[in-house]
Amino acid sequence: MLDLNPPDDSGDGTPVRDPVSLNVGGQVYTTTLDTLTRYRDSMLGAMFTGQIPALRDRRGNVFIDRDGNVFRHILNFLRSGALDLPRGFKELALLRREADFFQIRPLVEELAHLEAAGPLSLRGGPLAAMIIVNCDSKVRLLHYNLRHGPENYELRTCSVRAFAVDLFCTWRAFLALLCERFCYRTSQGAARPHPCDPGGSRLRLEWAPRPDQLPQDQYDKQRYRGLAVRDAEAAAADDVPPGPRPVGDMQSFLEELLKVSLAEGFRVDLASPDPADVLHCASLRLVKG
Repeated sequence: MLDLNPPDDSGDGTPVRDPVSLNVGGQVYTTTLDTLTRYRDSMLGAMFTGQIPALRDRRGNVFIDRDGNVFRHILNFLRSGALDLPRGFKELALLRREADFFQIRPLVEELAHLEAAGPLSLRGGPLAAMIIVNCDSKVRLLHYNLRHGPENYELRTCSVRAFAVDLFCTWRAFLALLCERFCYRTSQGAARPHPCDPGGSRLRLEWAPRPDQLPQDQYDKQRYRGLAVRDAEAAAADDVPPGPRPVGDMQSFLEELLKVSLAEGFRVDLASPDPADVLHCASLRLVKG
């Protein structure tokens, strides 16, 4: 027996609170309201913000009469913003129909991109993909006043090296993976980078590690920010403190990029100016397939 209840605290229905249990076609999932409402203009966003009513099964789970097995990929996309399909995935058309039903536009666009790219590899990505990376670094001489007292200032000079990376990738799910992997570090906390174009195929990263001699307030005043990498495996180790790992220079960034891209089936196709020294390159091209 199913009960029709509003998904909030209004009326006589059972309120929906974290964690949320969903019964999708007989498969029960547990997640959070933040995940389900990540895209407010989707059907799930409307359901869990009280705009449309929700059905419940006899155990109190919110019931949705759709394919329960495929829904796990939709839920994972809501959690990470990236589409990671398992080996040998053969239900792309069904997943596209379910994404259309739930009206999750970014997922629909990602699936359309995969279908246009052709057959999927064993890892769920396109058989052919390309990454183009352009790297740049500049040293800026920064002059600032160091205050010793009410009217006692000392003029100091400090050099700050700023890094910039322009990255283009034909596999948008991989770019979303990089946005999850890297994060900016500011005095206000960590911030996730985002693609700089509507199609989600270009990413620009800009960061400047703070020199030890530069006070934090002067660093913040210049609107500098650091870059870090989220390393779940390292954080799980007993001898490594939790939290993002700082990216101190371009070589550290390229090393992490290569680590992630090679694991996803890419290989180095071109490195300039010295193909034998990839970690000190100015431009890099990786291909898959």
